[in-house]
Amino acid sequence: MANLGKAALAGIVGTVAATTLYCIVPRFEGVVHRGYLDPVGVATKCSGDTHDVVVGQSYSPDECWESLNRQLMTHADDVLRCTPSLKDHPNQLAAAVSFAYNIGSRNYCASATAKRFNEHDWKSIA
Repeated sequence: MANLGKAALAGIVGTVAATTLYCIVPRFEGVVHRGYLDPVGVATKCSGDTHDVVVGQSYSPDECWESLNRQLMTHADDVLRCTPSLKDHPNQLAAAVSFAYNIGSRNYCASATAKRFNEHDWKSIA
């Protein structure tokens, strides 16, 4: 099942961006195999997933993988919908999906970063 998820994300963002996301998101988010409240009180599980969390519940590595994969695919779809120019820029696409994963797709799409990507203003984003 995990390989199907990898193929599905790679189909959305490409192999380079998908591989980057699978490496950087767990590294920066960490992985906690239980539901907990983050420092600002948001119910969180696995690698920073805030959806369908039961505080105190244990989550298996497979459940955390599926959670991460599902959220990355959702955010990747949203990012490409509001910044379609990123399709041919895998590194920037991976960064944008990771950013959207942290702040939410709606906030990403309304951000100055998304606007600059759409304007192909690569230098202002660095």
